[in-house]
Amino acid sequence: MPNRLRGEEVNLIAHRGNVSGPNPEMENNPFYVDRAIEQGYSVEIDIRGSFYTKFYLGHGEEQYIVPPSWLYERADHLWIHAKDIQALHSLTQQASNFNVFWHQDDFYTLTTKGFIWTYPGHTLTPQSICVMPETFEGLYSEEQLKNCAGICSDFIGKYK
Repeated sequence: MPNRLRGEEVNLIAHRGNVSGPNPEMENNPFYVDRAIEQGYSVEIDIRGSFYTKFYLGHGEEQYIVPPSWLYERADHLWIHAKDIQALHSLTQQASNFNVFWHQDDFYTLTTKGFIWTYPGHTLTPQSICVMPETFEGLYSEEQLKNCAGICSDFIGKYK
């Protein structure tokens, strides 16, 4: 995972696996996530559950069961949005492996790897992940986007 403070490239993060726009029928599908990773992107996923029960991918509901091995094999490419306290607790116990965060309506949230997950429309820093810049088209300059730690978008392909 690149780090802007060390002069590395900006993280390009496919929101729920989307590369060329929202696709609600496929979002968080493990095969869709893998396809985005194969194209060279990191992926933000939504997860529920724990190591003690099961992990499920899905934004508003539990849709796809994934074993812990699936998460471990892709850990370097995943930005894991814990959607319940069980997932947050379970995955933060493995913080050295996973980049996990939880947020609701917060403007800024820290991930377990020290990145600042930045709600759309708010000030960016060199450690910020700019979430969904297309929500506020024209708000961020090209220079601001180049100088943040990453971009998470449904249209991440346009930033490559």
